[in-house]
Amino acid sequence: MRTRNRAVVAAMCAGLAATLAACGGGEKDPDAGTNGVGKLPAAKIESKARQAAGSAHAVRLSGNLVTSGATYKLNMRLNTDGGAGEVSTKGSSFQLLRVGKELYLKAGAGFWSHDGKSDGGDADNAAGKLDNKYVKVPSGDPSYKRLSGFTDMKLLLDGLLGLHGKIATGDHGRVGGVRTITISAGEAGDGGSLDVSLEGRPYPLRLQRAGGAGVIRLTDWNKGFKLTAPEKGHVLDYGQQIPETA
Repeated sequence: MRTRNRAVVAAMCAGLAATLAACGGGEKDPDAGTNGVGKLPAAKIESKARQAAGSAHAVRLSGNLVTSGATYKLNMRLNTDGGAGEVSTKGSSFQLLRVGKELYLKAGAGFWSHDGKSDGGDADNAAGKLDNKYVKVPSGDPSYKRLSGFTDMKLLLDGLLGLHGKIATGDHGRVGGVRTITISAGEAGDGGSLDVSLEGRPYPLRLQRAGGAGVIRLTDWNKGFKLTAPEKGHVLDYGQQIPETA
């Protein structure tokens, strides 16, 4: 009987071997079945993530971004030729579309009336005509560089992905159901942190910016999409400097 019991226990141990390091309750290897990035030094993980991002041709970027004292909520799809999506700040929201060098802005009447207040005059009439219509932003307009920056994949990724301070490896986790490894910089992560995919290419999937300057999700890596300029009949001329957005 004892011999039979030992045989049963041995069979149970063999069945658990695929998920446990040993029958006595050893821990599962958190990097088993991954791309192996989690075993690398933190600086190497960051380098791999930046290389993966730099070679990508499309991404969706969403979340909150704090810059120059202003907070922006972003939901942008970007590729190497431009981008499209929505930006919100200070209770105002607008859509951006850039195809090559051509930049278009679409917003409600409140955006075009500057302060959102009605005076019943010409300003309201003009704002009403521009309500939810595409307006082409001239390349010479002071807002062009700032607005087009939200649609520039390389510019945004280069500016966002940097961590500040000595980098250390953190915990394994998941972002959107994808297994990740966290790397963080500075004291208690105050230099920012990055969650890097352990599945497939080591793309950065979530960024917490240094100094609490926002949290950004990066998804749909290399999922291509087409950018198409609006038909000419649907594009209006603002006729003066585009309103400030911050």
